Amino acid sequence: MPDSKEISAAQAELKRLAGRDRGFWAGRWFSLNAALAGVWHTLSTQPNAWLELIALLLIVVAGWWFAIHAVEWAILGLTIFLVLALEAVNTAVEATVDLVAPHYHPLAKIAKDAAAGAMVFAVLGSLWVALAIFGPRIWQWLFG
Repeated sequence: MPDSKEISAAQAELKRLAGRDRGFWAGRWFSLNAALAGVWHTLSTQPNAWLELIALLLIVVAGWWFAIHAVEWAILGLTIFLVLALEAVNTAVEATVDLVAPHYHPLAKIAKDAAAGAMVFAVLGSLWVALAIFGPRIWQWLFG
């Protein structure tokens, strides 16, 4: 059983690794850098994130083309960034499952499949939002 010095040393090391030994503002800076590293990892390693960025670009072009209203921009922005956020969570779940279950396990499969399923829900919801905002405008543009 570890003694109190070993426990204190372990707790200090955990604080250092988590950025909690730096004071308030330095700790926030540490957390922001860690979050941006997660964003970079997601965007640089996940092909689905690349597709979601292309969708973001298409939505911006379509929104500009159809001169959508501020509330519609807000809804679209929230929707696409929620999809991107969920992509990052899905990436984290997959990495964590791979860490704790390096070999096939049925529960690891369930965890990964459920996280991917959450992405399917988010993408379907984003398509619903896009259809509600752009559908009538595209219909009017095509069939006047």
